[in-house]
Amino acid sequence: MTDKLTVTVLGTGIMGAAMARNLARAGHGVRVWNRSRAKAEPLAADGAHVADTPAEAVRDADVVLTMLYDGPAALDVMKQAAGALRPGAAWVQSTTAGIDAIAELADFAREHRLVFYDAPMLGTRQPAEAGQLTVLAAGPVEGRDAVAPVFDAVGARTVWTGEDGAAGSATRLKLVANSWVLAATSATGEVLALAQALGVDPQGFFDAIAGGPLDMGYLRAKAGLILDDKLSPASFAVTTAVKDARLIVAAGEQNGVRLDVAAASAERLARAAEQGHGDEDMAAAYFASFDEKP
Repeated sequence: MTDKLTVTVLGTGIMGAAMARNLARAGHGVRVWNRSRAKAEPLAADGAHVADTPAEAVRDADVVLTMLYDGPAALDVMKQAAGALRPGAAWVQSTTAGIDAIAELADFAREHRLVFYDAPMLGTRQPAEAGQLTVLAAGPVEGRDAVAPVFDAVGARTVWTGEDGAAGSATRLKLVANSWVLAATSATGEVLALAQALGVDPQGFFDAIAGGPLDMGYLRAKAGLILDDKLSPASFAVTTAVKDARLIVAAGEQNGVRLDVAAASAERLARAAEQGHGDEDMAAAYFASFDEKP
């Protein structure tokens, strides 16, 4: 098989648009579709064909990549594309969809004779734009040569978690990783809110932990977005983080684990969204600590 493929990207938000650009830069033929066409239009300048419908986008594609809001959205869009899907094509399902939804998506792939890869991505806007995502992937060994060029174009490395995409092992790992990301983000917002309430200079906190085991780059990066008022454009929007947090809580409940921190993070993020911060970076959960914007 040639390394140059025809790749369809369904969903051109923060992640999908960056991935489509990197696929085009790698020399692949790229077709894109987005529910709001205006978000997809700029990709034409990068050599992508902007399709009017999912069916137009997937026709004769070697690989279909979905990067949509959630599992139901991915299934709905693939149903719209169903009549034009090529049997034997690979479906790289990168939406953070949750465990239950992955089973439904895999069933759809089986019915339409698609080679299904459960392949969520670790990373946000900057690594996506740089082609430095970490691909978490599960799917059959015999089809991996077909998707490897896609993974190489969008990611710095691929972590294979299993051979059965329907089992959702990659999605399970993504939920575990995101639970840590959300906990760290919530903790960052709360430490800054408490510092403000107590009249403590945040820099004094950073100086106190500098170079020790409590220090971490992620803390400083997210705190910087808050302190420097750089929450837009979002690397990972509050509304998307709410959805992921709820998927994590549900996964825990279904498997007999109570995730108090994840549940609290979901509530904080939802409150921040209600305050008008939904399109900002998830670090804006900071504002959930206040009744009014500080």
